[in-house]
Amino acid sequence: MNNIIIRPTDAADWPALKAARLAALLDAPTAFGASHASAARFSDADWQQRSVSTPQRTFFLAFDGEQSIGLAAQVVAGNGECHLIAMWVQQEYRGMAVAAALVDAVKQCAVHNGHARLVLDVAQENARAAAFYQKQGFVFLPEWEALESHPHIQVQKMAWLAAA
Repeated sequence: MNNIIIRPTDAADWPALKAARLAALLDAPTAFGASHASAARFSDADWQQRSVSTPQRTFFLAFDGEQSIGLAAQVVAGNGECHLIAMWVQQEYRGMAVAAALVDAVKQCAVHNGHARLVLDVAQENARAAAFYQKQGFVFLPEWEALESHPHIQVQKMAWLAAA
């Protein structure tokens, strides 16, 4: 983790955000609510707009030098719930605390924006991710839904509560 920097994206980061997101969707096609095909259709202007951080949506990128090696995002849903989405770390950086640092950045962002609770969805088949999120303080909720990009996959909601 010595040279790895994690920070929110800005408009200039759109090429790195695009590259990391498309790599994530290719690497783990059934782990996300979006598909590679749908994300690949976004225009450069779409990526530029997505890379601008707002209280409603903030992407974080992990960089090793100039290379983006991971991402995570905080998104506020229409019902006001704050979600951790798009969590991904390049394979050769897994197990090196990059993922934990990304989750911490999203937690801090959520709390800074007034959210005491952060939720995410994880597929039961993704035991490694579920175990990782539990180590980060997330607990399973008795809530299930179909994954938007792959409706045959059921995902379970997990929640993290900020210390009061």
